[in-house]
Amino acid sequence: MAVIKRTQVIDKPVEQVFETVVDVENFPKWNPTTPSARKLSLGQIEEGTQFELLIRGFGKVLQELREFEKNKRVRIVPSMSLMSGGHRFVFTAQGASTRIDHELEMTPKGWFKIFSPLMGMMGKKNLRDTANALQRYLERT
Repeated sequence: MAVIKRTQVIDKPVEQVFETVVDVENFPKWNPTTPSARKLSLGQIEEGTQFELLIRGFGKVLQELREFEKNKRVRIVPSMSLMSGGHRFVFTAQGASTRIDHELEMTPKGWFKIFSPLMGMMGKKNLRDTANALQRYLERT
């Protein structure tokens, strides 16, 4: 199991940063690993909301929002046969800025376990690229 952590501070208020992260359908606007995404659940975005993402290197992946606490935390959990885990975001207001503590967990299953040694490297790069893209997107204006 690979657990990768990263902390960043984005020069935007926590409400704006949280809304950008939980609006998974709009990931293609800023996330380089997600060429397309669509919301599957009806209604507002909340605990249990599901999305289908096309993720580079993995194909179409069902994702669900868990640990949903508005402006505080959310975990995006994939439903994949080859891997479990998820990306946890913890948001902390710091004046007009927002600190995000990221935790990316990648646990290979079945025959995919042979790639365990690579998970840490892949996860670290993916998390770095995602965090940097989120920051660029939010701070561009």
